[in-house]
Amino acid sequence: MNKKMIIYILAKMVGVEGLVLLLPAIVSLIYREKSGFCFLIVSAVLILMYFLLGRKVPKNKRIYAKDGLVIVGAAWILWSLFGAVPFYISGSIPNYLDAFFETVSGFTTTGSTILTDIEVLPMGMSFWRSLTHWIGGMGVLVFVMVLTSLDDDDSMHLMRAEVPGPEADKLVPKARYTARILYAMYFVLTAAEVIFLMFGGMNFFDALLHAFSTAGTGGFSNKNSSVAYYDSAYIDGVITVFMILFGVNFNLYFLLRLRNWKEALKNEELHAYLGIIAGSIAIISLNIVGMYGNILHAFRYASFQVASIITTTGFCTANYNLWPELSKTILLCLMIIGACAGSTGGGIKVSRLLIMLKSIKKQVKNMLHPKAITIVKVNGKRINESTMKGVYIYFICYIMITMVSVLLVSINNFDFATTFSSVLTTLNNVGPGISQIGPVENFYKFSALSKIVFCMDMLLGRLEIFPYLLLLSPELWRRRF
Repeated sequence: MNKKMIIYILAKMVGVEGLVLLLPAIVSLIYREKSGFCFLIVSAVLILMYFLLGRKVPKNKRIYAKDGLVIVGAAWILWSLFGAVPFYISGSIPNYLDAFFETVSGFTTTGSTILTDIEVLPMGMSFWRSLTHWIGGMGVLVFVMVLTSLDDDDSMHLMRAEVPGPEADKLVPKARYTARILYAMYFVLTAAEVIFLMFGGMNFFDALLHAFSTAGTGGFSNKNSSVAYYDSAYIDGVITVFMILFGVNFNLYFLLRLRNWKEALKNEELHAYLGIIAGSIAIISLNIVGMYGNILHAFRYASFQVASIITTTGFCTANYNLWPELSKTILLCLMIIGACAGSTGGGIKVSRLLIMLKSIKKQVKNMLHPKAITIVKVNGKRINESTMKGVYIYFICYIMITMVSVLLVSINNFDFATTFSSVLTTLNNVGPGISQIGPVENFYKFSALSKIVFCMDMLLGRLEIFPYLLLLSPELWRRRF
């Protein structure tokens, strides 16, 4: 393990966070808010840490696979710990654990909140809160790779540990260039949404914050009633479309950029993703039509909430706690499924669902025809045994973490729907759940233990379990691989 390189990269990362904190400080300055000094204080401390620990490049620049896991796991914790400090010292969130919860929720693009009155937050704090979504959407390591000189081929270990999905591939030979291509597409889509929202009557500040949250599929809003505040079919439609777009694998946008339309549009995961969305919208629209008077109104609210939940964004335009049980159950299932691999969305990912379903089909065929040779293919490519094994182990770990988390959270003695959905919504990085943590509720009522469990679940869900599980393995610290 190259400890000097780990310390060097982590120091560089906190230095970058120090620079990023200057952005909300500038926003606070524009709006003449005293809380801007809180950002400046934390920024100065982080930049000083960089100068002390991150200026001298180690002679051995090699990053091993396990080094990548350590860096990614530690980086997300450090960014959240330091990112919570401005909320705390400014008094915007007086309890540090609550501030940490809010920041972890931001960087992991979960969108769960402990705030009961969001609109009283200073503008600078609201900006920082939503900016954490935008940075966390692509990943804090990818963000740092774009801004710094981490350009060695071995830095691909960082991307593989952080980018969600069964596999993470390079778009171009250098990992840093891959990160820049991803962020270029990310930035263009975000800017496009800002423009479309402003056409709908949003002011620039609101449009920017909601675009940040949509891009990161996080769901933080600067309004207590979320997107419902605007009561605009146009704004609902724009955000619905962009939530779905950000839930698509970004590799497909790269193929479109290369004008390889055929390969992009025949992608099986994309077909399954859009099919699940279409089917869910159709069923829920029919199920709630009696509540909204006509099918068009039912379609508007159903499409928004389906897009919001499957992409794990968490915006709300309706209190779906009041919807029929069938609609709520579908939304609960969508929380688990999540968006596409390689997107900014959470959940187990549509690609994993495809692999599991095809594996079941293969097993049934083998039982019927023991001598037949069957293989699992996705997008015409054979899925190797190691990938399938990884999917199975991930799903087993997912179930076990869910069970343990539900058991710990149940100490609060809330009803089962609240307890179960609170774990699902944090582990899958969704935001709101059902019952007492529905779209018009929040997480402030939970105990300190539960909030710590939720923070762990959010981090496990965003980094897809394995980096943090491997950090706990003694073998990881002995073996070079």
